[in-house]
Amino acid sequence: MNHAIRVAIADDHQILLDGLEQALDSLPDIQVVATASNGAELTDVVARFEPDVLLVDVEMPGSSGISTISAIDSLPPTIVVTMHTADEYASAAKDAGAVGFLSKGAPLPQLAAAVRAVRNGVNLFESEDLAATLDEYRLPTLTKAADSITDRERDVLKCLVQGISRTEDIADELYISQKTVKNHLASIYEKLGVNDRAQVVVEAMKLGLDRDWE
Repeated sequence: MNHAIRVAIADDHQILLDGLEQALDSLPDIQVVATASNGAELTDVVARFEPDVLLVDVEMPGSSGISTISAIDSLPPTIVVTMHTADEYASAAKDAGAVGFLSKGAPLPQLAAAVRAVRNGVNLFESEDLAATLDEYRLPTLTKAADSITDRERDVLKCLVQGISRTEDIADELYISQKTVKNHLASIYEKLGVNDRAQVVVEAMKLGLDRDWE
């Protein structure tokens, strides 16, 4: 990929919008260029910034996300991201011109993979095996250091990504000593080039090290 994928996000929930923007912007091959909180802003964002990919919520003030994208003439590849899972929402998104429909609960590597896939011309609605399709776009190649993460270190990473962050809790979860946990963490820090547990989580997700945990 020669340049970062330019993404615009539309969602009326500011906390979710900020979180999604920060998460995607942390990835080396994706850049969030604009955000919108309603249909009018989304229309303006598409015209002004010409993003490569749109992520759009279903429900927004005024015109819904689906209604808005259906009215945009030169619609970039669009993924509707929503809490709704009903088939009629997915069908409406497809009819409006979207090329994907994902839950807001989708993990970052899956969402990022979807962004990469649609940017490369993939229509996720036409995929017979969505998981396999997204797996092809899961991630940047691992660095040599990251690729050297051991199976036991991955277990520690899994705990951190799942929100188990206290040394004693990780030790209990994995049935190992706290000293062993600390040794694993020290090794992980060195391999990933980070300094704390929060950075470990971000780096693990960026590299797709959690790809087998969903």
